[in-house]
Amino acid sequence: MANYREIVTKAVISKGKKLFTTSNTVPVTNHPSTILGCWVINHNFNGSKNGDQIQIHGSYDVNIWYSYDNDTKTEVLKQTETYNEVVHMRPREEEANGEEIIVRSLKQPNCIKVDIDGDKINYTIEKELGIELVGDVKVKIETNAEEDPWDEIIDETKQEEEVEKIDEEVKEDFIQEEQQF
Repeated sequence: MANYREIVTKAVISKGKKLFTTSNTVPVTNHPSTILGCWVINHNFNGSKNGDQIQIHGSYDVNIWYSYDNDTKTEVLKQTETYNEVVHMRPREEEANGEEIIVRSLKQPNCIKVDIDGDKINYTIEKELGIELVGDVKVKIETNAEEDPWDEIIDETKQEEEVEKIDEEVKEDFIQEEQQF
């Protein structure tokens, strides 16, 4: 007959990912001629739980390199963007209760589109976040009442002493002694 035990442990009780796309417009003092590059750095974020909603607060820096004055001069526009994203998550198991939130960046923020609109620059940032809800779960396991056999522990120092004693008792010239008789 099998015995069962219940173990309470922490486990991922809900897991999901979401792609976020954000469009922004920023005015510039110089009339841009050409966009030379756009990159996103310094992505920081954290998550908190509010009911069945996960709120993710974060920020990143957007750097847009552009030319102006008929492509004779360049400038880098630096903009810090903050965001608040809300994600609805439900535990996979009804009785599980999650209290810890783990947020991971599965795809770092990246500028996927940038356009010039007069004295403004429009850009679109895309990022993908993975969210895990960790909580206490109860796991049932089958236990075996039979005890595992015990392994014999050999004391190596005593074994070495016995080998040395046998070596001392062995007569190496035994064969020569037999022939003399």
